[in-house]
Amino acid sequence: METNNPSQQAMKGAGWLLKESSTAETFIPEDFNEEQKMMMDMCHQFIAAEITPLLDRIDKLEPGLMPSLMTKAGELGLLGISIPEQYTGLGKEFVSSVIVAEGLGAGHSFSVGMSAHTGIGTLPILYFGTEAQKTKYVPKLASGEWKGAYGLTEPNSGSDALGAKTTAKLSEDGKYYLLNGQKCWITNGGFADVYTVFAKIDGTQFTGFILERGMEGFTQGPEEHKMGIKGSSTVQLYFQDCKVPVENILGEIGKGHIIAFNILNIGRLKLCAATLGGAKKCLEQTVQYAKTREQFKKPIADFGAIQYKLAEMAIRTWVSETALYRTSMWIDEKEKELLDAGKPFNEALLGGAEEYAIECAILKVFGSELLDYVVDESVQVHGGNGYSDEYNVSRAYRDSRINRIYEGTNEINRLLTVDMVLKRAMKGRIDMMGPAMAVQKELMSIPDFGSTDDSLFGEELKAIKQMKKSIFMVAGAAVQKLMMKIESEQEILMNIADMSIEVFHAESAILRAMKLAEKNGEAAAGFEIDIAKTYLYDAADRINKAGKDAINAFAAGDEQRMMLLGIKRFTKVAPFNAKDARKRIAAKLIQGRIL
Repeated sequence: METNNPSQQAMKGAGWLLKESSTAETFIPEDFNEEQKMMMDMCHQFIAAEITPLLDRIDKLEPGLMPSLMTKAGELGLLGISIPEQYTGLGKEFVSSVIVAEGLGAGHSFSVGMSAHTGIGTLPILYFGTEAQKTKYVPKLASGEWKGAYGLTEPNSGSDALGAKTTAKLSEDGKYYLLNGQKCWITNGGFADVYTVFAKIDGTQFTGFILERGMEGFTQGPEEHKMGIKGSSTVQLYFQDCKVPVENILGEIGKGHIIAFNILNIGRLKLCAATLGGAKKCLEQTVQYAKTREQFKKPIADFGAIQYKLAEMAIRTWVSETALYRTSMWIDEKEKELLDAGKPFNEALLGGAEEYAIECAILKVFGSELLDYVVDESVQVHGGNGYSDEYNVSRAYRDSRINRIYEGTNEINRLLTVDMVLKRAMKGRIDMMGPAMAVQKELMSIPDFGSTDDSLFGEELKAIKQMKKSIFMVAGAAVQKLMMKIESEQEILMNIADMSIEVFHAESAILRAMKLAEKNGEAAAGFEIDIAKTYLYDAADRINKAGKDAINAFAAGDEQRMMLLGIKRFTKVAPFNAKDARKRIAAKLIQGRIL
């Protein structure tokens, strides 16, 4: 595999909380190699030529259209980017697969079907299948000859996936498992050939199975009528003594949760990539509209209120892109590290995803909320036209809303972010206690304001370091105060998650701007510097608010007063003219700058 790896060893998951990162170890989109740039271009060309002209037909669920488009994508190799060559894939590194997910992200319903096929439709078999299963199914999934789907959710078990009621019982002759139950919200369910389905053997052992269309006792319901992603096939699956050969058990009996949760890690990151692709396209269309739409005898792009919206859309999109590829390279590095250590291919890939499960959850939340923000503001910039189906932005608005629900709701992902950090701390994988105690000690001492760093990013790096302390202060005190009860204090956990999401993205943004300034000079990196500094300036207030809300929820008296002073100290940033920075960002966009 060709590499553009900027560092020698992957940072541990959540390691960014515990140490200062350098530009040398930070991968940014500007580090893409020529092959990766060509992949992105190919994806954009495919969307422009094959998908965009057919969006209305796709949304009407024209029979056979979506499968035929996925077959075309397979012929170009887009379904098998990171699948090993031995299974007819291209065998590319993880970053390239993320590039393809982003590049196809502007395809509306097609992007949903594509992501489901390449992710949850294919990866369970690739990662957990026997050699016989992989040889039978993966090549046809990689080529697009067969389409994949995934059956986990049930009418009464969404976020609580392990509460599934579908059962599996061994037949009397021992050759089959008889599945009974139903699954709902199954993407690609109406036309898929291969399904990964979860059921409880004898009602207790949660297990994965590989099903094929046409198996006896396996039927599907009609297409769902949805708010958005109307062209994505979504059906219920029904099992009535469905006969599944025993050789179609996927993974170990009773270990289906390992498959489900590990696959979701990658799915969350890839969803962020897809939302990023959609946000970029929507921003591009909105900038063009603002340049041509006139009110009061001049383009609306000349008005400050519109410039604010365009700039803020660009800021959040650029920041999301930055954190996405920073994490993607960490996963890439971890996979290589495990492969070099002699781990089998599937264990290496799973190890990479598991190591950065925290970051994947963070990216999913940020990316889905980014796209919702972008499409909402795009409709606003379009005004009444934005509410008309004659403009694509109305479709983008409807299609975006689902992203905060599937691949784990954003509430679940926020809770998971903190839960995984705390569990890793208890297991000794990361040291949270040391930094938390150091911050407590610092709060009791006289503040050391230190000397002023006059370097280009000196103040910003100092601010990020302080913001991390705010997380340790709030999380450490909450755990100490609430102990085992903290699991039920979801509002506080979500406050801490929001602080973490903001710090991770702010640090990623500053590192990317720094790296570009080091490489190209401060003047050439002015656009990126404005974006990074504006984001950090605003993030400080959001971190402050989340921190105060958490503190006020569990602390009182002197402890409360001390911590509120602490959160004020740790989220203090230098004065910054965000208005002028946004005007400069908007001016670049209006002049033709594409993210």
